[in-house]
Amino acid sequence: MLELRGVSKAFAGPVLRDVTLQVPKGCLYGLVGPGASGKSVLLKLLVGLLKPDAGRILVAGEDVTDLDEIQLHRVRQRFGFLFQNYALFDFLTVGENIAFPLRQLGLTDEDELVRRVAERLQAVALSGFEARAPGGLSGGQKKRVGVARATVTRAEVVLYDEPAAGLDPVTSQKIFDLLAREQREAGATVLMVSSDVARLLTVTDRVGMLYKGRLIFDGTTEEALGSRHPVVKQFLHGEPDGPI
Repeated sequence: MLELRGVSKAFAGPVLRDVTLQVPKGCLYGLVGPGASGKSVLLKLLVGLLKPDAGRILVAGEDVTDLDEIQLHRVRQRFGFLFQNYALFDFLTVGENIAFPLRQLGLTDEDELVRRVAERLQAVALSGFEARAPGGLSGGQKKRVGVARATVTRAEVVLYDEPAAGLDPVTSQKIFDLLAREQREAGATVLMVSSDVARLLTVTDRVGMLYKGRLIFDGTTEEALGSRHPVVKQFLHGEPDGPI
């Protein structure tokens, strides 16, 4: 479903180096790695917010690397995206935030908008929050509103950037369980970046690890946990001594 072929990206210095990666259709894929290893940049490349310096990017078999902004708009309609910092609009209510992607797609039937928003809020255990202001929500509630907005269009592909950042352990596990349930029910292809490795690995099908801009591991969750690669082993198991 998602494919990177030899993708490289640099700013002041190299960020991604010759990354080749495939995320199969219907897979919940976890992307991990130390800070500044290129994880968020990879997500932005997939939706065309950044262009690779080298390599190709394919979505459902279509090469989207060189598409213009108008063509990219069509491709982006296939995606849901949860940003690391929530990215909720403070000047809109919770309900209006969730409805925003549907309005962008041209849905104008107000009854249908209300129904879809209510269904999403129920799914994330926030029924009745339509009229709330985002500024009055807790961090966990904001995350759940972000999940509702990312999934309201029933997108084929959903990208999550640090969905549990800043949350307590109990709330963090609830968020991961929610995302896994949403993925199973929708059959979506999910690529999830998270620093909360222990909880991420409770829901993933496959795992990739970026280290110094290179993809040093790609395999099933079970293979990742059993990997003997010194960097992968140290990072996934939290070992204090090692090459990182």
